[in-house]
Amino acid sequence: MGVDVLISKPSKGSSGKTGLWRTFKPVYYEERCIGCGECYLYCPEDCIVMKGLKVEIDYEFCKGCGICSNVCPANAIEMVKEL
Repeated sequence: MGVDVLISKPSKGSSGKTGLWRTFKPVYYEERCIGCGECYLYCPEDCIVMKGLKVEIDYEFCKGCGICSNVCPANAIEMVKEL
């Protein structure tokens, strides 16, 4: 008798484009990045994509929660006030 396991993964666009209403946005500093992928793993909106050891952030769906910045051990992501 097998056991089925369902794993939920966030997906972009489940709530529509949400980047327009954020007040802070993450700014990525490539020169500081160590390629650990912590930001990618913890992003609840799946807005961070790993390109090799570097990161790309999809600002159309990013809500500006700051989790990526908080978990980054190299301080390669900084939250700045949205203009």
